[in-house]
Amino acid sequence: MESTTTTTQKTHKQTFPVTGMTCAACASSVETILQYTDGVHAASVNFATNTVQVEWDDRLTPESINLALQDVGYGIIISEKAVSETVQEEQAKKYQEVKARTIGAGLLTLPVFVLGMFFMDWEAGRWISMALSIPVLFYFGRHFYVNAWKQAHHRKANMDTLVALSTGIAFLFSAFNTFFPEFWHAQGIHPHVYYEAATVIVVFISFGKMLEERAKSQTGTALKKLIGLQPKTLTRIQNGQPHEIKIEEVQLGDRILIKPGEKIPVDGIVEAGSSYIDESMISGEPVPLEKKAGDKVFAGTINQKGGLEILAEKVGASTLLSQIIQRVQEAQGSKAPVQKLVDKIAGIFVPVVIGIALVTFSVWMLLGGENAFSHALLAAVSVLVIACPCALGLATPTAIMVGVGKGAENQILIRDAESLELGHKVNAIILDKTGTITAGKPTVVSLQWSVDSDQSSLRASLERSNLSIENTSPPSGGWGVEILLSLESKSEHPLAEAVVKYLKEKGVQPVKLESFESVTARGVKGRFKGKTYFVGNSKLLSENGISIPSELESDAKAWSEKAQTVIWFADEENALAILGIQDQIKPSSKSAISKLQNCGVEVYMLTGDNQQTAKAVAEEVGIDHFKAEVMPSDKSDFVKSLLEKGKVVAMVGDGINDSEALAQADVSIAMGHGSDIAMDVAKITLITSDLEKIPQAFRLSHLTVNGVKQNLFWAFIYNVIGIPIAAGVLYPINGFLLDPMIAGAAMAFSSVSVVMNSLRLKNLKI
Repeated sequence: MESTTTTTQKTHKQTFPVTGMTCAACASSVETILQYTDGVHAASVNFATNTVQVEWDDRLTPESINLALQDVGYGIIISEKAVSETVQEEQAKKYQEVKARTIGAGLLTLPVFVLGMFFMDWEAGRWISMALSIPVLFYFGRHFYVNAWKQAHHRKANMDTLVALSTGIAFLFSAFNTFFPEFWHAQGIHPHVYYEAATVIVVFISFGKMLEERAKSQTGTALKKLIGLQPKTLTRIQNGQPHEIKIEEVQLGDRILIKPGEKIPVDGIVEAGSSYIDESMISGEPVPLEKKAGDKVFAGTINQKGGLEILAEKVGASTLLSQIIQRVQEAQGSKAPVQKLVDKIAGIFVPVVIGIALVTFSVWMLLGGENAFSHALLAAVSVLVIACPCALGLATPTAIMVGVGKGAENQILIRDAESLELGHKVNAIILDKTGTITAGKPTVVSLQWSVDSDQSSLRASLERSNLSIENTSPPSGGWGVEILLSLESKSEHPLAEAVVKYLKEKGVQPVKLESFESVTARGVKGRFKGKTYFVGNSKLLSENGISIPSELESDAKAWSEKAQTVIWFADEENALAILGIQDQIKPSSKSAISKLQNCGVEVYMLTGDNQQTAKAVAEEVGIDHFKAEVMPSDKSDFVKSLLEKGKVVAMVGDGINDSEALAQADVSIAMGHGSDIAMDVAKITLITSDLEKIPQAFRLSHLTVNGVKQNLFWAFIYNVIGIPIAAGVLYPINGFLLDPMIAGAAMAFSSVSVVMNSLRLKNLKI
């Protein structure tokens, strides 16, 4: 939680968890109430995270803000715990409550449904149904009535209003018919009951709410994992002696010991020692970087094999990791509540239906003759029953559920409906390079031997190593590849693993070296049969006076221009071979990018890698817009800049360094092999990490949104036709007055049509 005070205007700004919100209309109410409260300067509600960010002055306190909301049935939670922790606890609690209500209502509704459908004329069945319906409606479903009352109090209507009205009137009408059937018998009408219609509506809507709460309760795992990247303790050096302390106790200027395999606890500068640090959480690059005295290190990154002593420069909330966490929180919390389409429609639909029912009742009372009251009541109830929100409630969730299932079948995991709804609108997409366009694993892609070697030993070496003979020759003596493997097997450099893997796959076996030495920032060297061999960069060769053949120098330059990292292998006198190591582009990347561009989507590439590598990759896959050497905050800022231009932005990434940008984007997509944090922040995960799945995801979005629109059409078209018939417009023509039971059947048919239309999505190709 954050509190800020200025000297000119004493204001406080803080985020609180909100209680009592059930829909987007509730979020709007909370925001409006706070904005019109004296002393509140600004209020922004995020329905997705159940939080509100409030800016207020000294006229108010958090307690008085809570009281202002409690007057209308809402509230804020004032706690010493972190907001994210409190929200997670509340969401988990809410999910369990909704789950219990849904299961309880479902168990009692089953016998009511069976009695209503198959034993409708059994007298005792009516009494049993009524007894079972009471707890379903007024215990497990009581929140519908409470929330409907809150909305009515503020002259608003939403889904809860529809549910409460239709189920309440259906129940009261059925109860009247159960207690006083003779009233209708005297009119020559057979009384029907609609307990099953009322209870089934409650179960359907509760089930949808349970799925929503379940998704909400899982939204905080990304921040938990980000926070978990920071170690709980560290080793501080005082008076030359190491002491283990809690992370909270560390101070600026402390000297900290970092052992091999440990996470860096703070941002700082290396004072002593050297090692390789895995900084993929910041840069996204898979190759650990060498760190020596004077180099900067960052909290949350991982030390490899060497030991380091660092001087703490930034601690606590000022570290880069803490800033990433804060920005992810801000990005998740800054999104305005999405006003649900069904809530919007319900806000207009409900008053219209109530008005039609009242007009129907009034007209029949005036013009109905001797049976005016019975006809008026039947017609008004028929209008309300036929306008039951069951189909309306099913329209969106059934299409979304089928769409999500269809995505899962195609290795596209979708976490929320919002991303599925927005996907087809995306017109700008940002791709991370490493692990997204490329495989994220350095591999040997080129190996070239010097032609100036003893050809008489070539065959023996090739037979041992099973290496290709094309334009290559091992060094004199025929032990080239074996010595190369032996040296790289002992090296701690991250790229050495790629060389070792490549040579072992070719069947090369190592030899026993007489000595081995690691040369800092240069490479390694070792002796075999009285001769010294070197593996490393060009500086290692020049510092040892080693001659470089012109053809190898030419190849090395060409490979560097193709974004390959060049490794040299030499003996005491001459360079013997070069290896080109590269993070290879995935086979599907180019075609997927081309498909996106053909659909009118602008494709951008952002990477923490250098300009040369970024340019080479962008040119190979056909991307015109790219930026290199970007930090996590730069990616997030770039997303913001596109959003400010009115673009609908999708962000695709796989690392912790992408999490800020993923949280900021309209549609966030994580690659399946990436970090857990990226997958938790992202709303869509591609299991196969195949970029071809992105155009498929957008196509799925298009089909699903069309399905929702079609469902809403079917949910309303029968109302457009059925409500006038229920009101009795045909009675003057042919004497037909719609029975509430037929109205209930029509309502059921509309629900079936909606479900069937949603299931049709299963057979469509994406």
